[in-house]
Amino acid sequence: MKNMLSGCLCLVNITEVKEIKCKNKGSKHNLTKDIEESGQPHPNEKKPNLNSARQSHSNRLSPKLLLKSLGPGLITGASDDDPSGIATFSQAGARFGFGMLWLVIFQYPLMTAIQEMCARIGLITGSGLAATIKKKYSRKVVFPLIGLLFIANTINIGADIGAMSASVRLIFPHIPLIVATISFAAFIILAQILIPYKKYVKILKYLTLSLLAYVITAIIVGGNWNQILVASILPHVEFTSQYAVMFVAIFGTSISPYLFFWQASEEAEEDVERHKIKEIISDRNSSHNEPKVAENEVKLMRADIATGIGFSHFIMWAIMLTTAGSLYENGVTDIESADQAAKALEPLVKSFPNAGQISEVIFALGIIGTGLLAVPVLAGSAGYALADGFGWKEGLGKKFKDARAFYLVIAVSVLTGLFINFIGIDPIQALIYAAVINGVVAVPILIALMKIANDKEILRNRTNGRLSNVLGLITVLIMGVGVVIMFVTWKI
Repeated sequence: MKNMLSGCLCLVNITEVKEIKCKNKGSKHNLTKDIEESGQPHPNEKKPNLNSARQSHSNRLSPKLLLKSLGPGLITGASDDDPSGIATFSQAGARFGFGMLWLVIFQYPLMTAIQEMCARIGLITGSGLAATIKKKYSRKVVFPLIGLLFIANTINIGADIGAMSASVRLIFPHIPLIVATISFAAFIILAQILIPYKKYVKILKYLTLSLLAYVITAIIVGGNWNQILVASILPHVEFTSQYAVMFVAIFGTSISPYLFFWQASEEAEEDVERHKIKEIISDRNSSHNEPKVAENEVKLMRADIATGIGFSHFIMWAIMLTTAGSLYENGVTDIESADQAAKALEPLVKSFPNAGQISEVIFALGIIGTGLLAVPVLAGSAGYALADGFGWKEGLGKKFKDARAFYLVIAVSVLTGLFINFIGIDPIQALIYAAVINGVVAVPILIALMKIANDKEILRNRTNGRLSNVLGLITVLIMGVGVVIMFVTWKI
């Protein structure tokens, strides 16, 4: 009834406008004024671009609209469960059983708040995080942060590629490690350069399905569900160096610096796709106009973030539960190789002949799938950050000839990470070290992020609310204190 009345009122107003036009043909001002009052679009006004699911004037978020809008947030969440994440969560379950399950629920609002800040910055400004930090402070501040990001990303890329190669050897043991690592590196570089952005995003979405193997195995492994529920809610803390390292590693692989930069730049990339801006604004002092963002688009962005991070943490919970039930309960408390990690999936196929080999295949496919998802995100975030810092043309939507420096950074990141595999570090252990390094590097970047997210000059009326500030502050304090405790106990 309300919609019918609204329609009738609009019709009456339009009729009044037409009468005015007939009586006052020379009065363009009156016509324009009455059209504006009627709430109808001006005849000469350009129609909005309706290609994007996020670009809607409705305040109601239908399930169909929400599903179509899933993109940067979902990819961020899924790439968070990269080989480094899988190894870290697996080790946590194997070493502490259900003792760290509580971190899943505890972390969810923290990571969601942080990624929402990053996404909001990219969406509102049309710029990446590094470009915005550069505007707020200077190159003297942004380049050290980019340097820390590049180092952490390179190590993470190397560890991920090493784990992917080791997983291939579980299926095809005769393939030399060097051949597998070089093949993966070449494929990832060429895919990011040659595959158009729209198709690339769709491919990344489908790769997230490889993580569902852990969910099925977690259900099969099971256990005392009352105990699992209690462990998932009540915190369990141990004052040991092993627990401190694993605590920092879990936060580091979940709330990772590369996700901050990737999220902001991908939201800016979405602005380009919706034709709100011509290209990502890498130089915040340029004359480019910032995108006009509707409130509904912000809501959809937040729903995308919440969904992606929720998926990520559900997989995190499933991995910990799987390794706790299949490894910890059987006395395996330290995962030192890929084949050991694969044993966690044996319950999924225990009724089949050659269950051990089948579980290795499933584990390998999961590692390779998540690696192909995460490594481009890692390398891409480094490319976005450096392009922001130097003011280069950037964006996965651009061709190589239009953003050479951006794509070259991506290639260099992958190739540098590739060489880490030849210094003799075990791939599984390297994954956990990468998570710890991310945890350490994240702290100063989080401080800069909080400053930006509260800057009214940059975000105007879209700065942090009280809840976002509380969650962000808790994240900074916990990660900072965790890093300090880790180093102190390490010395002991």
